[in-house]
Amino acid sequence: MNSIFRSLRSLMVAVVVLTTASCGFHLKNSYNLPEELQSLSVTSFDPYGPLTREVRNQLELQDIKLVLPEKDIANLNLTGESYGERTLSLYQSSKVAEKAFTYTARYNVTVPGKGSYAFSASLNRSYLDNPLTALAKSVEQDMLAAELRTEATKQIMRQLTRITRYIEDFEQQQAINKQVEELQSDDGTSTLSIENRFEGKSDQQLLPELFKGDSSQ
Repeated sequence: MNSIFRSLRSLMVAVVVLTTASCGFHLKNSYNLPEELQSLSVTSFDPYGPLTREVRNQLELQDIKLVLPEKDIANLNLTGESYGERTLSLYQSSKVAEKAFTYTARYNVTVPGKGSYAFSASLNRSYLDNPLTALAKSVEQDMLAAELRTEATKQIMRQLTRITRYIEDFEQQQAINKQVEELQSDDGTSTLSIENRFEGKSDQQLLPELFKGDSSQ
């Protein structure tokens, strides 16, 4: 009888595994980074800081090969982080009752021959401001900063999975530039110079304006 139960249990486990595999199940915090980023160098404003450590750990968890910076290797450059506070509500005594704590991480992604892209990840959390517990408030702020830094790292990873669409837009614009230059060269007129720029703000702005141009007469 026990052997029958064991066999049934093994069969149920096998069915669950097959079901989750067939429905596209992925482990939590699993990110499918594009081929261009499978080998990546990471540079930072603070090479040994907590943000850099978290980003590197996440990349290693995704089996991304971290290498030293080279001109033909994609680069993730963490350019800075900042904190801020703003008042949300007041007590009747006009003292601050609730605040919003804001964290922002800024970074650039450069893919050799395929463009350089600037992004930022901004998050905020609210908390009660008790003037009688200054030490506890400081500890709470540190905890909020750590929490938001972790969430910002997840945003960075999600943005890296989308880099292919920005590369496609970059390459399309490069092809347009080339066609314009060829047409103007045939006409004997001056060539058109278009500067390729991109600035991404957050996950909510997935497809910002990528390119701005200026022409010379």
